[in-house]
Amino acid sequence: MQTVQVPPASQTAQREASEAVGAEIYTELGITPVINARGNQTVLGGALLSPRILAAMDEANRYFVDMDALLTRTGQMAAELVQCEAAYVTPGCAAALALGTAACITGGDGAKIERLPDTTGMRNQLLIQARHRYKYDRPPTIVGAKLREAGAAAGTTARQLEAAIGPETAVVLFPAHLDGQEGTVRLPEVLEIAHARGVPVLVDAAAQIYPVERMRGWTKMGADLVCFGAKYFGAPHSSGLLCGRKDLVESAAQQGFIGFERGQYRTFGRPLKLDRGEIVAVALALREWVTMDHAARIARVQERVNAVIERLAGIPLITATSMSEAHFGAPALRVQIAPSNGRSAETVAAALRAGSPSIVASQSGDSIRFNLTTVYDGDELVIAERLRAALTS
Repeated sequence: MQTVQVPPASQTAQREASEAVGAEIYTELGITPVINARGNQTVLGGALLSPRILAAMDEANRYFVDMDALLTRTGQMAAELVQCEAAYVTPGCAAALALGTAACITGGDGAKIERLPDTTGMRNQLLIQARHRYKYDRPPTIVGAKLREAGAAAGTTARQLEAAIGPETAVVLFPAHLDGQEGTVRLPEVLEIAHARGVPVLVDAAAQIYPVERMRGWTKMGADLVCFGAKYFGAPHSSGLLCGRKDLVESAAQQGFIGFERGQYRTFGRPLKLDRGEIVAVALALREWVTMDHAARIARVQERVNAVIERLAGIPLITATSMSEAHFGAPALRVQIAPSNGRSAETVAAALRAGSPSIVASQSGDSIRFNLTTVYDGDELVIAERLRAALTS
C-alpha cells in the first residue's frame, strides 16, 4: 500500500503558513473555512487552483491588456486544444449556455441581437427531450428562448423529436450527462434529426472533460456548440468555455461583454463580464488539462486515499475502501459504519462539518464518501485525524 510522503520541514512550514492565512481571511469575515471533500461544487467555491494558475493570474494583474485581443487569442488557443473550429471564454458554463442560445436565435443579425430578450417573431424555441429536463435548462432562457419539451414524461422517441422540430425551433438543448437515459434519443441520432432540419444542437457538457478525447469528442461528433465549466479542469470557479462552429461562437462573442463595449450593437451580455486574470487562467488550465499525465494525477489521489485508510486501521465496526474512477478517473474514499458501532454516518458527518475548518463530505445511508481531488495537499491527514476522533471518541 502506498502512503503519502511527509514533506520536508520547510515545505510543511510553508503549507501551515498558507493555511493560517487562508483561515484568517475567512475568520475575519466571520465565516468557517471548509476542507472540501465533495468535489467541484458551486456551493463550496468550485475549483482548487494550482500554484501555476495562481501565479499566472498574479502575473496577468501586473499589466492591463486589450480585452478583445485577449479573448480572441485565448479563444484560438482553446479551440486548438479542444480541436474544434472556435472557442470563447465565458463567465461559467451557464453563461456559455445563454450566449450559445443567443447565437442560435440571432446568428449575426444585429437587429435581432439588439432586441434580446424580446424574441417576438424570431425562431426562439429551445427544444429539449421531456426526460432531459433538468435544473440547468433555465439559464438558456434568459435570452428570451422559449423552452419546449419533445415527447412526454414517459419518454421521447425519434419520431416525436422530429415532429417537435418546427419553424420556430432555434436550437436543441442536450445535457451530455443524461445521454443514454432510458426513454431518450441518443446524441448521434439527435444530431442527425436536428441537422436534417437545419437546427443546431447545443450540448451542455459541463463536467464531461475526461478522458480528454471525450472532451474533444462532442464537436467531433457534430455538436454545433458545446459548453464546459472551466472549474472542472482547474480554472477559476466563475469561468467557462463555449466551443464549436465558428459562425455561432463569433455571434456569441459579439453578444458578450466586450462585444457590448466595442461592437456596434447594444447586446444583452454586458453583465457576463470576466477579469483578465480569469481569461488567462482558463487558457492555461485547459492546456495543463489536455497535456498532463493523468495517470500520475490519479496516482496522487490514490496516495491520499491510501493514507487515510492506513490511519483508520484498527477502528472496529467500520470499513474504509477505495472507490475506483469516482472523479475524472481518480478514486474516492468510502467509509462505511456498521449499525453496531454506536455512531451513524449522519452523526459522524455532522461532527466533521461542525469543526473548524469544517470538513464537508457526501453522506448517504451508512456511508460517507470523500472526494480527495479537491482537498488541499496534506489536508487528507487532517481528514484522517478528525475522522478517527469522530469514530472513536
